Formats: sequence, C-alpha cells, structure tokens
Amino acid sequence: MKVNKRPLSLTFRVVLFVAVSTIFSLTFLGILIDTSIRHHFIQQDINELKVISSSINEALSKNTDSNETLTEELSQAVSGHHGVYYQVSDQKGNFIYANAALNFQHFTTAPAIEGDFDIENITHQDVGKFSYRVLATTYQTPKATYKATIAIDMSFHTHFLTQFRQSLGAIMIGAAVLVLLAGWFAVHQGLNPLRGLSKKMRNIQTNNFEIRLDETNVPIELLNMVQSFNLMLDRLQSEFLRLSNFSTDIAHELRTPLTNIITQTQVGLSKPRASEEYQELLFSNLEELDRLTNMVRDMLWLAKTQNGLIKPKQQILNSQTEIEALFEYFDALAEEANITFVRQGDDVSFYCDKLHFRQLLSNLLSNAIRYTAKGLSIVVKTEVTVQGQVAISISNLGDKIPAEHLPYLFDRFYRPDKSRQRHSEGAGLGLAIVKAMVEANSGEVTVTSDDDKTTFKVLFNAPPNRV
Repeated sequence: MKVNKRPLSLTFRVVLFVAVSTIFSLTFLGILIDTSIRHHFIQQDINELKVISSSINEALSKNTDSNETLTEELSQAVSGHHGVYYQVSDQKGNFIYANAALNFQHFTTAPAIEGDFDIENITHQDVGKFSYRVLATTYQTPKATYKATIAIDMSFHTHFLTQFRQSLGAIMIGAAVLVLLAGWFAVHQGLNPLRGLSKKMRNIQTNNFEIRLDETNVPIELLNMVQSFNLMLDRLQSEFLRLSNFSTDIAHELRTPLTNIITQTQVGLSKPRASEEYQELLFSNLEELDRLTNMVRDMLWLAKTQNGLIKPKQQILNSQTEIEALFEYFDALAEEANITFVRQGDDVSFYCDKLHFRQLLSNLLSNAIRYTAKGLSIVVKTEVTVQGQVAISISNLGDKIPAEHLPYLFDRFYRPDKSRQRHSEGAGLGLAIVKAMVEANSGEVTVTSDDDKTTFKVLFNAPPNRV
C-alpha cells in the first residue's frame, strides 16, 4: 500500500536552508581564519629564521683564526630569541657549535643549498611531542664553507592554534544556534499573515459568500494569492447563485406540467365520463409528459456535453448550403408569422458538427421568429473576422433586452422578463443548448441588444483553405 508522504513544512524548509547556509558560511570563515593565522605564524617563523641565518652568517664571516673564537662569536650571534636552536659544522661534518643540547640527528633535513638563506629549504619536523620549523643551509666565507641547521620550536604556536580552534568552534556553534533560532522565529512571525488568512477562510460559508479577504492588510508577497482567492470567491458566488436559481427554476418548470397532469386527472376522475372525454384527457396528459420528456432529454444532453461525454464530429461545412437548408425548413413558420429571411455576406466554410450546427442555428432562428413582430425580417449574416474566424450572426428587430440580463441569457431556464415567460412551449433550455454546442465545437457565442435590434453572433474556426 502506497503511503503519500506529507511535504516538508515551509518553516522546516526555510530553517533547513538557513542551517545549511550558516554551517557552510561559518565553516568557510573558520577555515579562512585558521589558514590566515597559520600563514601568519609560518611567515613569522620564516622571518625569524632569516634573521637568525643572517646573524650566523655574519658571525662566520668574521676574521677568526681559532675555533674557540668562532664558537664565542656563534654563541653571541643569536640572543633574545626563545625556542631557537642551531648547530654549525664545517664542510667535512666536524661539529663546531650548538646552542643547546638538542639532538639534531632527529631532523631529516633536505640537502643544504648553498647560500645564507633559502625559503625552499625550510621544513616542518615533529620530534616526539614537539614540532620544529627547520632550515638547513650552507655559508661560504673566504676561509671555509660551513653547514648550519636552525630549528625553531613551534610548541607555542601549536598550543595557541589548538586553543584558538576550540574557542572558534564554540563561538561558531553558538552563532549557528542563535542564527537558527532567529531564523525559526522570523519564519514563524512571517507566517502570521497566512495563519490570519486561514482563520478568515474558515469563516467563509455558503450563507456568507460576501466575505472577502482584505488586500490592503497583507504583505506584498501574499497580495497575488489574496487577489486570486477573492476572484475565486466571486466566481464561486456567481456559480452558486446560478445553481440556486437553476434549482428554483427547474422546480418551477417541473411543477407546472406535473400540476397540469394531476389537476386534469383529478377532474377527469371526479365523475364518470364518456370515452371521448377520457381520450381527450389522455392526449392532454400526453402533451405534458412529452414536454417533460423533452426537458429531461435536453438537460441530460447538456450535462453530458459540459462534462465532455459527447464528442462532436467536426467537418467542413458550407455556410450558404446550411443556411439555405434551414431557411427552407422554417419557411412555413416564417410565412405564417409574416416574417422574411434575409441572408447577407460571403459564402464561407467553417469547422463544425453538422447536426450540432443545424440544431443550434434552428434554436436561434426559432428564438428570433418568436420575438420578431409581423412584417419584419430576420437577417443572417456571414463574415470572416480579423482573427480569421467565421462569424455567423442572427439579427431580429424587436424590443431591447436590458443589459443586466445579457450575461445570463445562456443560463438554463433563464428568461429576461415576465412578459416572455410562457411565451411559447419552450422550457428555457434553447440558448443553453446553443452555447453548449458552440463551445463543444471550439467556438464562441455572444449577444448584443440595442433599442431596435438583438443580435446573436456565433464564431467558428475556419479551415486553412476556406472558400
């Protein structure tokens, strides 16, 4: 069984990042400081070796005729230097002088290089518990050549470095702990606005959708999130109101035919009647049941379409052919209403499911016929937009639809005013079906209405080689 692990908390992520950054920075700083101090001690020892080497060279260069005099000069050559040891011998290796009882045989020195001082000939030697920096060199005088080994005790430096590293480590650990605590506190305080927003979000219920998060009292980093959340609430409130209105409308639409059926049946059964009367009652009930069946069928089709269960079979259609076929279909109805059809614009091709196009255009034409006065005309115009889409508009002369109703015309069971309620046998699903069919075919439908004309415009994609 797979267990989904919860993602790491924001606090832990930020503190972990701060911890890694702090440890890396302090470690790098500690290494840099330690390297600098060690380099300082090395340079200090080198300078001291250079001074001592120069003093020994000066003592050896004096015009002395005996070893006793040379020994005296060498004993006085280095003074005031603590922890400095040196040994001088002649070219044959005969011992001349050593300033301390230090066994120089323990030093493994590189071959002596000619010259009084050479930094490349300085080595680091460990003898027992002690560490020394050792210089092996030669001195050339007019009388002879001498070999010298000079050693500086590094115990003080080593002891200082050990204590310094311990102190520096303790300071860095303390600093890291303080930085982590400060980082945790800063993140915890920084997330307070989020906790406040979360508390306000929990108070939002379906009965108080009017609550909105205050955009002026949040940090700039949370402004986009608050704005997006408020926009989401606006959409949810709008859809919730539409759903509530839809529930009310559908209850009303279903109640009317059911009430008619029940009332007519009760009246028919209230006393014995002739077979013709019962037959008339059954026909009346059949009409109401037929209306209910059509309503349920349309609602089921809308639900399937909006959930992607019905896939249109798009093909290239010709506007003139399809519009003329529908004009011929509605010719009798238009003649009865004393309305004429007018086709304008170019003959163009577009992508759409043929059955969908005929049904949606039939709904728009029947809607236009319903609200067009006798003696007027309905104009169907085709054109190609700047964006390359095919636009088919259906315009009819009639009363203006108020602007506040236009956004809701394509909602199920919506009617702009009471004067249009029950104007026909329709259930208020025609325009909703039009919108669903257009969107299923990757199109768009809009409506505009002014003082004397209402226009529905449908946009479809055109083929690359449209006619």
